[in-house]
Amino acid sequence: MNVLLKDKTVVVTGAGAGIGLGIVRQCIMAGANVIGIERDENRLVRIEAEGARGVHGDVGDAEAFPSLLQRLWENRGPIHGLVNNAGITIEKPLEEMSLEEMELLWRVNQRSVLLSVQALAPLMSGNGGGSVVNIASNHARASGTGYEAYAGTKGAIVAMSRAMAWSYGRQGIRVNALCPGLTMTEAVADAARDPALAARFRAWHANQRVNTVDEIGQAAAFLLSDAASAFTGADLIADQGMSSRLGDI
Repeated sequence: MNVLLKDKTVVVTGAGAGIGLGIVRQCIMAGANVIGIERDENRLVRIEAEGARGVHGDVGDAEAFPSLLQRLWENRGPIHGLVNNAGITIEKPLEEMSLEEMELLWRVNQRSVLLSVQALAPLMSGNGGGSVVNIASNHARASGTGYEAYAGTKGAIVAMSRAMAWSYGRQGIRVNALCPGLTMTEAVADAARDPALAARFRAWHANQRVNTVDEIGQAAAFLLSDAASAFTGADLIADQGMSSRLGDI
């Protein structure tokens, strides 16, 4: 175990599966006390199994979510690190996307980041600062058909992170965006059982393999830690070269 986050308290949203669970695990391994927020109550046991505290919460609830963060600070704080990982994907042609789907993407992916930082940044600044990692996507850099609304929310996260870095930098708060590419979550692993799809996934990447959730977790733990003290307002792309290639993949 490394000690990059020893004695730090870190909150991770969307913590019960996939990348979120990888972030929880790697922060625990780095010595942090981790609180994982998860909307699906059935997944809380997975967070607890990693040695973290699982808390039920919905980042899409504009009133309950900020209140939850404030209660966590009061009861479990101070909070030194925040990872805004919760997010959803809706892939469909733009002309078929409903207003409700657009608004859902905005509420969960984008507004939740604004609300969490609005709630915690003043508290962090009064406690000597902290670190925020906003999980975006390589879709903020290179996207495709059917991802207009989703990519828009992820591009917004990168832009908001840059602005937040300047808003809170003098208060000792670093804010960075982490942009994963295709990652071997449960859903991707299920799809990769098809040999043709697995080969296609490999071909998209410079080194012929897909990210693991723990690799993204390690990157998030690094950005949270003092080892990343030079990083703020950055967007770290972790996609095995996927978005650096020109042309069709």
